[in-house]
Amino acid sequence: MPIIKPISDLRNNFNKISEECHKNAEPVFITKNGQGDLVVMSIALYEKQQALIELYQKLSEAESESRSHANRVSHKDLMVELRNKLNG
Repeated sequence: MPIIKPISDLRNNFNKISEECHKNAEPVFITKNGQGDLVVMSIALYEKQQALIELYQKLSEAESESRSHANRVSHKDLMVELRNKLNG
């Protein structure tokens, strides 16, 4: 369930909101005049979300690259080839 607070709570109860962000590891949504205005989250959660975004971007790039190459080698064949090179 999202945590939603009015902007006055951000001003008057900043420490409590900070504790909630860290304790629940979820963002707190701040409203202004009844409308969504801001999202407050811990740095740890922000960094985790940024890492996930980066991972998804890399996976998307790898998937696109995988689709574009016609020459594929199975893991088993690659390992046999590498072992043959190492063993001479």
